[in-house]
Amino acid sequence: MTGLSEWLEDLSTLQVLLLVAAVLLGGSVLSVLVGAVLVRMGMKRPAVVERASGLAEWALGVVKRPLTIVVLDEVAAVIQTGHYTKNISDALKENHDELKSLVAEKVRQDPNVRLIGRLPGYDAIVSEVSETTLRVVIDMLQDPRMDELVNDLLRNNLTQIKEAVRLRAHEDLPTPAPPDPVPPRIRNRP
Repeated sequence: MTGLSEWLEDLSTLQVLLLVAAVLLGGSVLSVLVGAVLVRMGMKRPAVVERASGLAEWALGVVKRPLTIVVLDEVAAVIQTGHYTKNISDALKENHDELKSLVAEKVRQDPNVRLIGRLPGYDAIVSEVSETTLRVVIDMLQDPRMDELVNDLLRNNLTQIKEAVRLRAHEDLPTPAPPDPVPPRIRNRP
């Protein structure tokens, strides 16, 4: 038994919490499966299985919030190490030509541009405006200040989420309504 106790002592707090959650979850699943098999066979669900299920639900309820906060802390630490605006900038560079032609296509299809679209040099103007816009957006995304802005935004949102979990602010909210249907004109066309 000393090997098991030494192994447990070497675990961090987070690892112990995760181990406890995994054991409880495994026990819950096992008790549900045993209960379902016994009920299917026409037997009454044993009191031990019933008690184990109730105990597992209680334990999960106790561990759920602290575990969520620990996970959010870990996510916050990981998010602060990333350079997400650089990733967006790289993706824009990689898809530069496709984006430029997409902008030209969408501007051409816009019903408010019908008359202007007939002017000489219209395509050159759209091309230059698209090129300039992409260049400015890429330059902005490569600026360290923009990276700091996005990291602050993510950190502040995670802090707000953690606080809401601690205060249980989300538990009294009604179930959110389903998303609005996508209008037919916006859906992708084949």
